[in-house]
Amino acid sequence: MPSDASRFPRSSPYWPVVSHPQLRRVLPGLAVSALGDGLALVAVIWLAIQLAPHNRTWIALAVAAYTLPSAAGTVVFGRLLRGRSGAQLAGWDAILRASALGAIPLAHLAGLLTIGLYVVLLAASALLHSWGSAGRFTLIAELLPQRHHLPANAVLTTIGGFATIVGPPLAGILIGWAGPVWVIAIDAATFAALALTYRLALPANDGPARSESGASRTAGFAVIRQNPALLGLLVLSLGFFFLFGPVYVAMPIHITDDLHASATLFGAYYAAFGIGGLAGGLVAGYLRGWPLRTTTIAIVVAFGVAMLPLGLGAPVGVSLPAFALAGLIWAPYMSTSMALFQRSTSTEQLPAVLAANGAILVLAVPLGTMLGGPLVSAIGARPTLLLCAVAIAALGLTAGGIAMLRRSVRSPGGLTGTEVSARR
Repeated sequence: MPSDASRFPRSSPYWPVVSHPQLRRVLPGLAVSALGDGLALVAVIWLAIQLAPHNRTWIALAVAAYTLPSAAGTVVFGRLLRGRSGAQLAGWDAILRASALGAIPLAHLAGLLTIGLYVVLLAASALLHSWGSAGRFTLIAELLPQRHHLPANAVLTTIGGFATIVGPPLAGILIGWAGPVWVIAIDAATFAALALTYRLALPANDGPARSESGASRTAGFAVIRQNPALLGLLVLSLGFFFLFGPVYVAMPIHITDDLHASATLFGAYYAAFGIGGLAGGLVAGYLRGWPLRTTTIAIVVAFGVAMLPLGLGAPVGVSLPAFALAGLIWAPYMSTSMALFQRSTSTEQLPAVLAANGAILVLAVPLGTMLGGPLVSAIGARPTLLLCAVAIAALGLTAGGIAMLRRSVRSPGGLTGTEVSARR
């Protein structure tokens, strides 16, 4: 009998994803656009600094404009986009991103690019972002059986994680060579390529029946509110991301003020986190036999524990590997939580539900980061890191306790099929 090693890669949980006749044609476009987004992480803020070098408010607005308007877009376009297929949603998001971002270098060439116009174009590019993300995960639910959802989700998150590692340093090289406006032009081109990929790689269809014109703009929020399992998952994710937000403020201050180190060490921490995250993304597909809800909660607890050495002031030789471990633990969270949504929601409702989930979560980290400033000022950088670690672990333990309590008061015969499926 051949061993698993001899049957690799066909024995891998990722083989049904990368060999799928339609997904394998879409994945290269997703990888290219993810790399473009990795470039934009640096280019967006760098161009804002060039356009408004002495105005931090405009710089902050530019950074926020690249993501936050997606929350408004979830509600504004709710009636129009409900019931659309995953490919349509992801494709329209790619078209809008390519058009709005492509207008930035055109305005620059025409001599019309101001910081105000720049912020407007960035905001326009982000309006369908939550719907686009929902479309990608809905496409997985439409094309693959349930047992392959987690590995497919892991492929998407691993592509994004790899682009986050490679994109920023590559952006630095390209900015030095051509300037940030042309790096944004490259980002626009990658989204144009993605839009073309969706158009050519997937068969034209109208997707699920479109919802009636009078449908609520906030139907996705209503579905989550009426489903205790989904509502609990959303609250867990919101708390998890919010409590991590202050780390973005506390980490650099801890390194410069407490450790008296340079930006090199700061970069080393985030490189370690990114490498751990890439490894964690690859591991996520192998968790498909684990109970997803329990695993998702355990990730939150373990992440908080892995962050403790940083908050306790452990030596760099201990805290740096611990931060890499935190990245490894963090990475599967999006894959497992998306799989729970995919298992707990019908394909027709899934885009609106995932868009609503994304609209709320996109606010979580910025709000937590805003809290980080006064928190660091009040108690210091290292205590802030410790507080975040303890609070995240406590959040996970609380969620686990609630899940166990709900399980103990319900008999197995009283569970619906959806609840049984989501629990696995």
